Amino acid sequence: MVVRTLEEVTFKSIIDCFLISFKNYFVEMPTDLEYYKERWDNAKVRFDLSYGMFDDEKLVGFIINGIDKRNGNLIAFNTGTGVIPEYRGKKIVQSIYEYALKDLKQNGVTQCSLEVIKENTIAIKSYENVGFKKCKNYKCFKGKIQIENEKVVELNEIDFNQFDAINLPNQEYYSWDNHKNSIKDGNYRYFQVLKDQIPESYFVINPVNGYVAQFDLLNKNELGWHRLFLGIKSICETIKINNIDTRLVEKINYLNSIHVENIIDQYEMELRI
Repeated sequence: MVVRTLEEVTFKSIIDCFLISFKNYFVEMPTDLEYYKERWDNAKVRFDLSYGMFDDEKLVGFIINGIDKRNGNLIAFNTGTGVIPEYRGKKIVQSIYEYALKDLKQNGVTQCSLEVIKENTIAIKSYENVGFKKCKNYKCFKGKIQIENEKVVELNEIDFNQFDAINLPNQEYYSWDNHKNSIKDGNYRYFQVLKDQIPESYFVINPVNGYVAQFDLLNKNELGWHRLFLGIKSICETIKINNIDTRLVEKINYLNSIHVENIIDQYEMELRI
């Protein structure tokens, strides 16, 4: 078996291996090719800096990396790792990383990052054996917003350039896929929630699937979270929110108070190279 980049591999071959690897995973994975094209484009995936293990010409394992400069580091974010069932137990992920880390470093990458579901202890151990360390704790939520619309909430829709110009809070806590660099080319709409015609909070949402990439208060107010989620509800009643950093206690407490379900928890792990 040999490790090489995925640059010359067809997208369909990568997806076929991906879906086989994630069959019976902790969460159900989408099967639509267009979903992955959009998601990986937004995540800055580069197949010339993503890697596979090949048995002859058969792709049996992979690491798919998004590459972007963030907080002064050129980071390779592992947006998908998998090994097909019959090749597991052969330390394939470690072997791919042994090759990949040298190649990534030669291409100026200074840090590798990834996310892993906390229940996936086998994967966590594999990453720790490579040298990754846990650095963040995330909670993921999904469900129907169960609050009453007592009053009409005033929304102001803005474009990405206006959004990007605002001094937004807590940007350092957002995960790779929810970072401003990742969402700017996605299918998102950007809203401010106004109180007395002044922006009190904001949210970024994909109105097709209810995915909320960012949300926060701009001005602290006792009822600010309530008005924010009334605004979100006016766009989508059923939402999904991935990777809220557990240090953002107010956010998590409010979601728990309105009974949006905490579906999974994740670690972010990182490795300096």
